[in-house]
Amino acid sequence: MNNLEAVTEGILFVVGDDGINLNQLADTLEISVEEMQQLLDKMMLGYTENEERGIEMVCYGGRYKLVSKAISHPYCQKLFESSETRPFSQAALETLAIIAYKGPITRVEIEEIRGVSCDMMIRKLLARNLIKEAGRLEVAGRPFTYTVTEQFMDTFKLKSLDELPSLPDYGNPDENEELFG
Repeated sequence: MNNLEAVTEGILFVVGDDGINLNQLADTLEISVEEMQQLLDKMMLGYTENEERGIEMVCYGGRYKLVSKAISHPYCQKLFESSETRPFSQAALETLAIIAYKGPITRVEIEEIRGVSCDMMIRKLLARNLIKEAGRLEVAGRPFTYTVTEQFMDTFKLKSLDELPSLPDYGNPDENEELFG
């Protein structure tokens, strides 16, 4: 694998499910669109032909991304379904708390609160049946909103979300300005 391939693979890993388009990649790597297309075609072929790899490169809607190959899907599902025995990570608990307190809430709103991307965490929580899609907002892009499930309630032994501890009251913004002003 040459340097441009390695860098491209790293970029595709970092952009995750959002993917990246041909022009963005070419601009980032400072090569022509034609050179970038040839490199991507070569890489896609390499992923497809190598049956020993668990990932492949795809292009959907003009966006390139890395995805797991279909052969690994049943095992990934099994991994996520065995949630009973695994403790929750700090990131999972933070994301669950935000959805429980603020739901229905969009992924972008969760990310604004946490300050980090949460695509993978939302997928994991969906796979573990702790959250569910609650609908779509009637705004540009029609993002999904998420809420907690009955499985969440069972896992945390809650009869209703009213049993969640109260959030601390930090006062109004004017009071905070006096403190930090």
